[in-house]
Amino acid sequence: MEKHEVLSEHLSDLSGNLISRRVVLAGIGGTFLAGSVLPLFSAKALAAANPRGANAGVTTWSANRLDIFGIGTDDAMYHKSWASAHWSPSIPGWEGLGGAFINPPSAVSWGTNRLDIFGIGTDDAMYHKAWTGSRWAPSPTDWENLGGLFNSPPCAVSWGSNRLDIFGLGTDNAMYHKAWTGSRWAPSPTGWEGLGGVFNSNPSAVAWGPNRLDIFGLGTDNAMYHKAWTGSAWYPSGGGWENLGGVFNSNPCAVAWSPNRLDIFGLGTDNAMYHKAWTGSAWYPSISGWERLGGVFNSDPCVVAWGPNRLDIFGLGTDNAMYHKAWTGSAWYPSISGWEGLGGVFNSPPRAVAWGPNRLDIFGLGTDNAMYHKAWTGSAWYPSISGWESLGGVFNLF
Repeated sequence: MEKHEVLSEHLSDLSGNLISRRVVLAGIGGTFLAGSVLPLFSAKALAAANPRGANAGVTTWSANRLDIFGIGTDDAMYHKSWASAHWSPSIPGWEGLGGAFINPPSAVSWGTNRLDIFGIGTDDAMYHKAWTGSRWAPSPTDWENLGGLFNSPPCAVSWGSNRLDIFGLGTDNAMYHKAWTGSRWAPSPTGWEGLGGVFNSNPSAVAWGPNRLDIFGLGTDNAMYHKAWTGSAWYPSGGGWENLGGVFNSNPCAVAWSPNRLDIFGLGTDNAMYHKAWTGSAWYPSISGWERLGGVFNSDPCVVAWGPNRLDIFGLGTDNAMYHKAWTGSAWYPSISGWEGLGGVFNSPPRAVAWGPNRLDIFGLGTDNAMYHKAWTGSAWYPSISGWESLGGVFNLF
């Protein structure tokens, strides 16, 4: 693997200005089920000319199960699921979950038949809804107010059954944290723990085992910063952050494929993909160095691991098609700098999830702003290497 010299070009600060637009429903066919909703999806796009950020939440709680969430033009949350053999409520339909949101959602599952969704309301507070196994709580259209004032989308992660950790940037651009401990919200139902820092990007959080958390974000110098919960304390301190170098042009994306293993990805100022790994005892290629993986990208990266020593990375090229690279356990496929073209033309970055070994599901918005889906079935891409399945709706970016 190549060693990447730390980038030295600094970016201007990201714009906080948001724009919105509405799109006419077009090009969606299929049969509607009774009670299904076919929403038009809206979002607020960053006015700054940085690579595009994600717009939807995707999670899985068992084999052959997928749950997708997005925000409608009425600013409400919408949901679709794949359960064994069919899309529910229908291929083009979406279930309305109420609320009014200004940022993309974050979805997580801590066990079978359990979902937790978080979003930032129009009052900039954090809101939460859960699927308990038989119903939506607090109700199909109501949301639990978790307080706070936020300047970023939420980032939720779970390290065990009945455990949730949520992160977001406050109006001071510092990092804030709340946890569900199994019986209560800590530090309180509406309170948040300050973790310090001043950030230019959304947070990315990951758990590689029980009672372990790792959080990443870009500082005002656009370098990558890291903090960890070690099981008893925050490292390097409650308010401190470890500098991992680099200068980046995208939100970070972190993943763990086993205990004591981390992989972090981001776009450099040349819009190529860069990578760093925690190997269990040291940062590779160094604490401040990054491995260059080539490509020229127009979106944030999305990374997923379906097993030990396996990584799959997705992003949009300058032609807005989807591209893919995999770490196979001993080498990068198709090469350290090469990328596999998966076709399509997209208006949003990808979201990817794995519900088992050798299985991948990828989602993105087409030029008609409908949701599209592709799956790796274990031996081939479905519906084809360049084809995509339309799941209806009309979305915009955040």
